[in-house]
Amino acid sequence: MPIKLDRNDKWLFIGDSITDCGRAQPVGEGLFGALGSGYVQMVAGLLAATYPEGNHRVVNMGNSGNTVRDLKGRWQRDVFDQKPDWLSVMIGTNDVWRQFDSPTQPEIHVPIDEYEATYEELIDLTKGSVQGLILATPFYIEPNRNDPMRREMDRYGEVVKRLAAKHSAIFVDTQAAFDETMKSIYPATIAWDRVHPNYIGVAVLAKAFLDAIQFDW
Repeated sequence: MPIKLDRNDKWLFIGDSITDCGRAQPVGEGLFGALGSGYVQMVAGLLAATYPEGNHRVVNMGNSGNTVRDLKGRWQRDVFDQKPDWLSVMIGTNDVWRQFDSPTQPEIHVPIDEYEATYEELIDLTKGSVQGLILATPFYIEPNRNDPMRREMDRYGEVVKRLAAKHSAIFVDTQAAFDETMKSIYPATIAWDRVHPNYIGVAVLAKAFLDAIQFDW
């Protein structure tokens, strides 16, 4: 059953650089690239083009480099103060990546138990104040599931899946979407560093999000 798209709903997307994509600061909303160049802009465009009568309001509150710790620190300002109807969260890439690109700095690593506890704390604080929650997995654009970083990213993705089920949130399996794409397209053609997607990867993310809300294509 597709979710009910009410008129004048406010959709807020929060996350790291994959969400940010150069959005306007301090609030990513409005014209002239304010939504950034990533999947948030594409989702907003498709919502407006398909349901122009809906007048759906989309806000991008992604911040490059963020972990779930950073989200907790800015949750009041960037979520509660914005008063969204729908909240979409995609976080976890840096929580994992820092363990691999900065192995000698354990203080900036976010272990999986802290990731889950902090994420769930934010869900518990928020779910009563929004119409719906959408939780998207972090991903790594690497087809080898035995690659150490891919293996760890999958573990963090399982946390998101578990939390979505527990809290009746809509679940977006971005990793599964990229896995399907990588059956035909080499990873470097989607993201040179296997993390920051280009136009192909952005479209994969937008499609995964819209499929999850059962968008009427």
